[in-house]
Amino acid sequence: MTSFLFTLPFFLLLFLYQPLFSIANLHKSKNLLRSNLLSQLTSTIPSNDNSPTLYFEVSKPIKVPNTKPCSYLVLQHDFGFTYGRPPVLVNYTPPDCYSQDFTKIVLEWKATCKGRQFDRIFGVWLGGVELLKSCTAEPTSNGIVWGVEKDITRYYSLLLKKGTQTLAVFLGNIVDRTYTGVYHVNLIFHFYPAERNTNDEKQSLNNLASNYYSKADLILPISRNLPLNDGLWFEVQNSNDTKLKRFQIPQNVYRAVLEVCISFHENDEFWYGNFPNDYIAANNLSETPGNGPFREVVVSLDGEVVGAVWPFTVIYTGGINPLFWSPITGISSFNLPSYDIEITPFLGNMLDGKFHILGFSVTNALNVWFIDANLHLWLDSRSVKTEGKLLKLNNKAISVYEESDFKGLNGKFLTSANRFISSTGWIKSSYGNITTHSIQEYGYSNSLEIGNDGNFQAVNQMIHFNDRVYTKMPFTYVHADESFKTFPLNLYLDLSEQGEGSFLYVTNVTLGFNEKKYKNVGFELFISTLQNTQNAQAVVAVKNDTTVKRLQGTQQVYEYHGKDFCYFRNVSSSNSIIDYDEVSTLCDNGAEPLSDFELK
Repeated sequence: MTSFLFTLPFFLLLFLYQPLFSIANLHKSKNLLRSNLLSQLTSTIPSNDNSPTLYFEVSKPIKVPNTKPCSYLVLQHDFGFTYGRPPVLVNYTPPDCYSQDFTKIVLEWKATCKGRQFDRIFGVWLGGVELLKSCTAEPTSNGIVWGVEKDITRYYSLLLKKGTQTLAVFLGNIVDRTYTGVYHVNLIFHFYPAERNTNDEKQSLNNLASNYYSKADLILPISRNLPLNDGLWFEVQNSNDTKLKRFQIPQNVYRAVLEVCISFHENDEFWYGNFPNDYIAANNLSETPGNGPFREVVVSLDGEVVGAVWPFTVIYTGGINPLFWSPITGISSFNLPSYDIEITPFLGNMLDGKFHILGFSVTNALNVWFIDANLHLWLDSRSVKTEGKLLKLNNKAISVYEESDFKGLNGKFLTSANRFISSTGWIKSSYGNITTHSIQEYGYSNSLEIGNDGNFQAVNQMIHFNDRVYTKMPFTYVHADESFKTFPLNLYLDLSEQGEGSFLYVTNVTLGFNEKKYKNVGFELFISTLQNTQNAQAVVAVKNDTTVKRLQGTQQVYEYHGKDFCYFRNVSSSNSIIDYDEVSTLCDNGAEPLSDFELK
């Protein structure tokens, strides 16, 4: 195992003279201190040969039919110096396949890189609609390999749209004498035909129970228009910055869902550890990111708040400590989550044939947040015009409580918040009258403790993010779609002087994404649960400018139970080597095991 060296002045400057989060929040491409740390940390990844390391994100496999896919190489490109340059553009047409009836469509991103490079955010858009937002893995001198597989079947109407569309990929990368890593990328779409001819089995168009939860008939991009020298996402720079997009919908829409895509960077990459402004001012920490640890993405329609997102705390592959995420990457870092907001109750305000405006802002934001959205629309094919009305809207201002108790650089800070948004509206279509009631309910708590003159920090945060949608059909029963999510986060960072020129740096991270989902479609009930937890620890001991000990470990337990299948994985690594990996597809609730299906 190769050891790495810190010069004492560098080590002191990095950890002693500034609070740890103030360093971590600096813009990565301009943070020379972090770049020096990265080069020394990544050089310690052990390797028995010169073969590249496989990086992966733990997730349940994608269930696909037992049919031969029509695989379409959409893009092959080497991303060298692409920062500040236009996205890579290619023409896209639907695949010429032996079948045009697909039950599953999978996006596969395959990439390699070798050398030295930061983690880079990237996106894939088709016709301006975002299909994927992801983060690259950080390479080593021996090279790395990683991939992303995402179920993109919900974009069926877009992917099978006749004619030629523009597919755009933006990965802002810098290559020079210092940063040598070039990302070599293949982007493939896999179209899986149905196992049998399902045309005769499809429900008639008047069966609203079947159509209501099917894939959208039309998807509109709520993103920036090409040409650009950047990604198609909007860039929210501060708390007063609201990004707007004009759009117009057909007049025969009977359902609308806004899918919001979010990532956070630079001074807000670690927003959950940002200091309160009064603490920053009192200690003259003008270069330290502030505005406290609470963030909320607010979505408006024609100036009225219609929904919000309290985002999952994605930690990118270079976040906190790069060694944490080698080779097990952070939860959702390779496939950033998107968030659905049911805006069907507001259709009555949008079916006038006129242009309307969607707006995006971020409470307490610092630069920078990347936000765009996809508007999924369901069309009444038997009608040229539907009509509707918003019956009730509750979007009272958010309630935030803050408490500070500090003296000098040491102190304790508490932040809590609650938000409730609900809307009810009806739509009259050829199916009959449909009444939709949408509820978003949020809870937030964050405790931040700073000690040892800023060299000790502990963050304990919990986000509750609940969505409920109830739809009264023209029948006697109500459709329900409920999601209850919790996002726990615990961070511990401690730098201590041991005497005789020795220092000890300890970092611990616990990260979780948990969700319970309930859905009834017609007379069928679907229930699923997900518990996904990561724990990462690192200890670095330095004496007389030399590292004398480095220990790092990451553990993850992923447990999914659904009606169709179950998946369990318990995996751990030590010093970047996988030392335990258990996978099970057995169900204890009567669900069918994964082995009964072909998996992607």
